[in-house]
Amino acid sequence: MELQLSRVDYTVVGVANKNCVRLLTGSTPKEPQKVAIADSEGILQVFSVKKDDIQIHFKTLPGPKISSLKISGTTGSSHDKVFIAAGNEVKGYTKKGKLFLVFDSGMTENIHSMCVLGNELFLCGKHVYNHFRDCKDVGSYLCGDIIVDVIAFYMVKTRRLTSLIACEGRMIRVLEHARVTASMEVESSPTVLHVYEDDDSKTVLFGTIDGKIGILDVEGLQGFRRWLISNEKNVGPILCIDSYDMTGNGAKNLILGRQDGNIEIYYVNVHDNMDSTCLIFVESCNESIVSLQCGIVAGQGYDEVLAVTYSGRVFGLTTQVTDANFDGSTGSYVFSNDTSMKISKLKADVEELQTKINKERERYQNSTLSNSFMDLSAISLIPVNYTLILDRKTATYVLILEVPTPIDNILIECNLKVKLLDVEKNTAVISYSETEQSGKNSQLLATYRCQVNTNCIELKIQTTEGEKGILQAYVSPVLQPKCSRILQFDLKALSLHYRVNEYDDTNRPYSDLKLTGTFSLAEIHNWIGQCLPEVPEKPQINDGQLFFQSSLVDTVLICAYKKGEAEFKSDNITTLCILKEILSIEATKKKTKIDISLNLNDDCIDHVLKIIEPKLFEHQTCLRDRELNQALNELDIAEEENVKYLSERYRALLLKNKELEEHFRKYPDYLERIYSSIIDLYISYNKLKGIQAGRHKINQIRINLENNYSYHNIISIFKPEIID
Repeated sequence: MELQLSRVDYTVVGVANKNCVRLLTGSTPKEPQKVAIADSEGILQVFSVKKDDIQIHFKTLPGPKISSLKISGTTGSSHDKVFIAAGNEVKGYTKKGKLFLVFDSGMTENIHSMCVLGNELFLCGKHVYNHFRDCKDVGSYLCGDIIVDVIAFYMVKTRRLTSLIACEGRMIRVLEHARVTASMEVESSPTVLHVYEDDDSKTVLFGTIDGKIGILDVEGLQGFRRWLISNEKNVGPILCIDSYDMTGNGAKNLILGRQDGNIEIYYVNVHDNMDSTCLIFVESCNESIVSLQCGIVAGQGYDEVLAVTYSGRVFGLTTQVTDANFDGSTGSYVFSNDTSMKISKLKADVEELQTKINKERERYQNSTLSNSFMDLSAISLIPVNYTLILDRKTATYVLILEVPTPIDNILIECNLKVKLLDVEKNTAVISYSETEQSGKNSQLLATYRCQVNTNCIELKIQTTEGEKGILQAYVSPVLQPKCSRILQFDLKALSLHYRVNEYDDTNRPYSDLKLTGTFSLAEIHNWIGQCLPEVPEKPQINDGQLFFQSSLVDTVLICAYKKGEAEFKSDNITTLCILKEILSIEATKKKTKIDISLNLNDDCIDHVLKIIEPKLFEHQTCLRDRELNQALNELDIAEEENVKYLSERYRALLLKNKELEEHFRKYPDYLERIYSSIIDLYISYNKLKGIQAGRHKINQIRINLENNYSYHNIISIFKPEIID
């Protein structure tokens, strides 16, 4: 790491959302800036930091949840106007707190994201995009995908006003005059957009849900250019981005805030593909970073990263040395009189607050014992920030749960056979319960008991394909009276598939499944949504076409559908078999008459086995190496005198101990999942051909896989007619 920053805690606000903090432009470049911050309680406040004291300039009363906060000003002037979006209204404040704008957008949806550029205002709900100029409607656009962020800027070459919206369906759309001029497909769902400006150039960056940063070519309308930052260590999704010269060398650094609590600062070169990105600083705060802004906050002339967590903690990472009063000889801090007085005052304030809390708690307890009907107890809805993401590399789901207050326990219940895996940074204690005693049709019932002051927890869930179900999480925070928040997550029948925009179509044989009937476009779109994840909420107006890929075996699925007709093509017969069953069930529920025709291609069997073979050999080799490594460690021959008698291969195995353990921690039971996918392929193949799959044949396949895999022997079991 090349950069040294010190953490300074400032204040605590309510539960915070994305785009909730901004720094107002100062009168001079190195002057401390005022901080504007908004929370979900509807409170907007502007404060500054002087001599480690928070000085509040103005603070609004609580109101509707503030979804976005932006800073802007007239062209050529300093950006000192504060704009907030709450509900479908936009309000503007001066830096002194004067309300100068109340604008009702007239949108039918609540505003989720906003961009202010001079007199241009861009507002986005869940599906609606609106452009206003001087508070007058310029145009609107209805998007089929869910909009997650919006930005706007003037093109460098043409000076044309351009806006971009990031959509959940792995699409970033470019709009001019509220009309889509380009649709840019990306590999992962975008979460945030950012304009990186330097040397009279503007580069559009986007963060993704799987933790990557990509570059877009907006000027040339060429779409996705390249990945600037990849996510090799599998860290959390990116929630906020800023660019600022933190090192003082004249080049802007890239600052990222992630959902797992990491703040990362990178050296980047967006113009040179050959110049590698370098991580120069990382800080973890164990809470998701929902917003950050770089500038000068506390110390004049000292650059700082101001960050806000989901629970509302506001802190800075400053270049100013904060441990100047540390006495190395005694190992303690030496405080000035002013600092000592501040510490004493803070301790007195904490004691006073504790006394008030005890009194209110006692008053509440007495009111609950009262027989008066006027004394009612109501528990407000517990805010929970949650994300369920498919990790494509390991074919498992990652569930992240975060609560503003410490979590007491989490109960996980599911009506499907799913498996909970160990997570390295998860310190919670898990215990399983008998599902027969739960009184429900549960296949899994487990409880996570969290450690003290745990606000965020990450769970890893391993699913299997074939049936759809519901995963429920009962989140119980440390609150009195005891309460819990129930969260439900749909597990699709093809849960290990993910949506793609393009795929490798070289030498893929396909089997076809065709449906015809009296169903509408909306009905077939809904049925597909019951089978597959990441299906858009609304179907396309014309013919719909979706592409999916399996994270476990890398096979593809092509869905082409319209009113009364649907065709599904896949190189994996198991996928079509599952689709056929689920679609038949959904049509039966709706009492819709459908006709199903199936065209099986026997070459799909050979193709899938060839795809699986490299993974099978890789994990079998790792398993054998691990068993040998464990045996060598049991012999206790680590001393150099004994190691020299080993062969070169065994010496190399001893050095791979950590690597092998990391592999099996990352891919637990992966080999068994590969075996199951081959067995399921055999069962599905025979089911679709109307043949009863014999159990002895299934056992024969498993023996062949586990003991001495042979492609010829497996094929002879699948298709005995081709063997002489």
